Amino acid sequence: MSHLRHRRIKPEEGKRALRSWSTGEGDVEAVACAVRFTLEELASRIPGGSVEVRVPPFGAVQCMEGSRHTRGNPPRVVETDPETWLELVTGGISWRDGVATGRVLASGASLEDQLPLDGVADDRERDG
Repeated sequence: MSHLRHRRIKPEEGKRALRSWSTGEGDVEAVACAVRFTLEELASRIPGGSVEVRVPPFGAVQCMEGSRHTRGNPPRVVETDPETWLELVTGGISWRDGVATGRVLASGASLEDQLPLDGVADDRERDG
């Protein structure tokens, strides 16, 4: 499909990094890989350019159909730290709790219906 971008992180590599993070054994490189993999997964599942999702310092993607942002600061932004992002995508924290506690900053956008990302952590329990 033309709307899917070329993946930089192979799914098996991303899932391995995510498992490493989930067991507490992941170093900064594993966390970076897991964040980038899950951002790529989000963008492939809900393509578009109306919302920018930022997880500094590891990455950012644009997703969701709607008016596309092209210059300056985007009007719809979600930003969070790597730990919170990985908890959101794996179901360790809910969108509402993340926003309510200030761990997720959301300006004009919500990912509540898209998170957690089903299947990204499907091998996670095996290591437990």
